[in-house]
Amino acid sequence: MNKKRDHYHHGQLRAGLLAAGLALLDAEGVDGVTIRAVARGAGVAHSAPANHFKDRRALLTGLAIEVFAARAALAAPLLMDTTRTARERLHGFARDWLDFGLTFPHRYRLIWRRDCLDGDDLVLNAQMDLIYDPLVALFRATHGPGGTGGVSAESQAIALWSLLHGYLSMRLNGNLVEGRDEKTGQPRAEAILESWLSSQQI
Repeated sequence: MNKKRDHYHHGQLRAGLLAAGLALLDAEGVDGVTIRAVARGAGVAHSAPANHFKDRRALLTGLAIEVFAARAALAAPLLMDTTRTARERLHGFARDWLDFGLTFPHRYRLIWRRDCLDGDDLVLNAQMDLIYDPLVALFRATHGPGGTGGVSAESQAIALWSLLHGYLSMRLNGNLVEGRDEKTGQPRAEAILESWLSSQQI
């Protein structure tokens, strides 16, 4: 215990708290993440988190930033890989996003809990934009600013994200189970994605 406290004393307390917070989030969900529980998981005094997070909302926002940063580090290269077609890049992005949501359901739920997060946090919004901006740029490069089907590139990006979010929400809430498309034999998620991409002329 003392070694851990000495270690954090040298400037790594915030990282230790975030690591403990993510572990707690994965195990118990958003409602299980409290200042006291995270401090206990990090092996520090209950008052220690106040040096970095003024309240639970700030702590959860910090965790959401960590999640978005990790996703952006994977999503942005997928979307900007010019050695692949636009369809391949969008498919790779969508598959990665679905895998993330199904593998880390509590992390996925947290990043959309606006009631728990500081929606005005500049760092949080910047991390979200690191995913959203390349997505919009890819649609714009594919069809121009006007997009296709009478809607803009931004509307196309929002439509894809909404499609993924809707599918994940239904899976995570137990309203949908993984199945296969009756016509193609593809996994349901793959079939839905392929159908949507084709409808967008991609």
